[in-house]
Amino acid sequence: MIEMLETFRDNVLAIAVMDGFSEADETLCEKWFKEKLDQGPSQVNVLVKLDEMKLSATSAKAFFEDSLWALRHYKQLGHLAIVAHSKVMKALVPIDNLFFERGSKGRHERYFDVGQLQEAMAFVQKGPK
Repeated sequence: MIEMLETFRDNVLAIAVMDGFSEADETLCEKWFKEKLDQGPSQVNVLVKLDEMKLSATSAKAFFEDSLWALRHYKQLGHLAIVAHSKVMKALVPIDNLFFERGSKGRHERYFDVGQLQEAMAFVQKGPK
């Protein structure tokens, strides 16, 4: 299940994933992202809070579709903040940045611990417009 953490008028999308991530959640994420792009920005800055997500309750198909969607729309992603409490996620973010460095033009991905949620919000709000 997903929910919007906060509503922003500009090109910022902040969501939390709780329990599992389903195909319906993946479709809703795409809808929210498209609504932001329809407002005119070329990129959307995204915060994803994952500390309450349970991998065992997550649909593999939804996860795979979401990953493919992100790769197809990579140039429309601005700053990406991953908020979690996971050593694995913390290690993956720098690898992600290295892998996508060429196509990133102003895009940065950062990991934030759960206690740094406000810092993560500020990070995505300062991202590309």
